[in-house]
Amino acid sequence: MPETVAATPRKGKFNKNAARRVRRAGRIPAVLYGAGHDPLAVEVDPKQISRILFSETGHNTIFDVEVAGVPPAKAMIVDWQREPIKDQLFHIDLKRIALDKPLRVRVRVKLLGVPVGVKTEGGILDQVLREVEIECLPADIPSHIDVDVSGLEMHQVLRVNGLPHSEKIKYLSAEDATVAHVIAIREEAPPAAEAEAAAAAATTEAAAPAEPEVAKKGKPEAEAAAKKPEAGAKK
Repeated sequence: MPETVAATPRKGKFNKNAARRVRRAGRIPAVLYGAGHDPLAVEVDPKQISRILFSETGHNTIFDVEVAGVPPAKAMIVDWQREPIKDQLFHIDLKRIALDKPLRVRVRVKLLGVPVGVKTEGGILDQVLREVEIECLPADIPSHIDVDVSGLEMHQVLRVNGLPHSEKIKYLSAEDATVAHVIAIREEAPPAAEAEAAAAAATTEAAAPAEPEVAKKGKPEAEAAAKKPEAGAKK
């Protein structure tokens, strides 16, 4: 049974001060629009909206919106904003939908199984695309798209055209877009320039005579020259 969101029309001016008063009262300012109706400024319960967003179907959840003096409507959450510091809902947009008209939505891709390239070849599974865009009727929107990746080998790629297809949904994401692949784990090696510089330094150090040996050879000769008597000196 779909959830029912009770929305209350907002009255007066629709400015920042009015929105703050709504939030101080424990509600969220929202706008309900679509399906050929004029936009309607309302306020809703933040706990109820959070429950929908964190449900299995998330923002693709279809629910009933009841507004006093307005016929009930099917709706979805199409946009929401959060306060960055407290991470609380700040504002939401609700869109009326017609059950007989296709919708464009983004759906999560869920990978199932452990690839053979991970099990036997030491690779890792890298998921590149976590959501895909599809078009379908509201009643056919999946909570997520499941795909078995246990057959993926090392360097093998799963693309959008490899996802489960059906007559009910149409993929709008590029068919050749990479969803996931198995890649090798590479050990970090020192850059080639650094390695060459280190080798050159080692070669130079080995070829050059050590400075202490030069000092030892020169010292006795200097001392002998100092002790040798000068020509014509008195004996």
